[in-house]
Amino acid sequence: MDSTQRTFRCGYVAILGRPNVGKSSLTNRLVGEKVSIISRKAQTTRHRIHGILTTDTEQFVFVDLPGYQTKHRNALNRVMNRSVVQALGDVDVVLFMVEAGRFSAADREALELAPQDRPLMLLINKVDKLADKRMLLPFIAQMKDLRNFAEILPVSATSGSGCAELLRTLGKYLPESPAMFDADSATDRSERFLAAEYVREKLFRKLGQELPYGIAVEIERFEEEPGLRRVHAAVVVERDSHKAIVIGEGGTLLKAVGTEARLDLEKLLGGRVYLELWVKVRGGWADDERALRSLGYE
Repeated sequence: MDSTQRTFRCGYVAILGRPNVGKSSLTNRLVGEKVSIISRKAQTTRHRIHGILTTDTEQFVFVDLPGYQTKHRNALNRVMNRSVVQALGDVDVVLFMVEAGRFSAADREALELAPQDRPLMLLINKVDKLADKRMLLPFIAQMKDLRNFAEILPVSATSGSGCAELLRTLGKYLPESPAMFDADSATDRSERFLAAEYVREKLFRKLGQELPYGIAVEIERFEEEPGLRRVHAAVVVERDSHKAIVIGEGGTLLKAVGTEARLDLEKLLGGRVYLELWVKVRGGWADDERALRSLGYE
């Protein structure tokens, strides 16, 4: 092999942290595609999402984990927490993300999940929003006492600040390995899965404080035709009262959700999308492991 040729590296990189710390935003920023949905609501990310970035010398497979859940102790949260623990046992590097100037009990619980036998990097997110930048150094000193972090890097998932340095640094910790995915892949998730996630994102954003906890999206049919994808999706809720909230007065809310999700899907898939939405009631689905499996929860 030419001595000037760099060895190719490839590995799984978990992004760990409490709910709503910015894990999905960072995944999308690093990958350059919207592979993880985002809202200000906790528990937006419910599935383990792989975001893939391939360069000339590395392939990063970012694992956007659900935030570790300490509330709503039901089957849904048990499945999500199990997914977090299992994923952490399979990755090569762990990025532990916190918000600049803030370290709460929820952050501590997430940190305790980080394996001791993998490189652990600390990412301090939202540094651009820190009111007093002089607080950053004392905060870093505080964090150093918690674990022996391989690296400590300030980033902004929103603006992209620090992300180039993160990738340069992270590459050194990946194992020498050929690529596991095609170079042009942004995720290993299917179009069908992404369609459900995009609809759920719009529901989370549109419903605001009225958002029912037990809400999911089930793709009942996904059909491809030349230049067109037909998506038929059911919004699953636990109660009849929730159905009325999701539909909205005169059907306006559900229609707005459908329009925004369709436009996002057309942008992602590069073609026309026909999206049909309706709402159905399935009582207790969030505490029924069989129902969870039917909805795609691992």
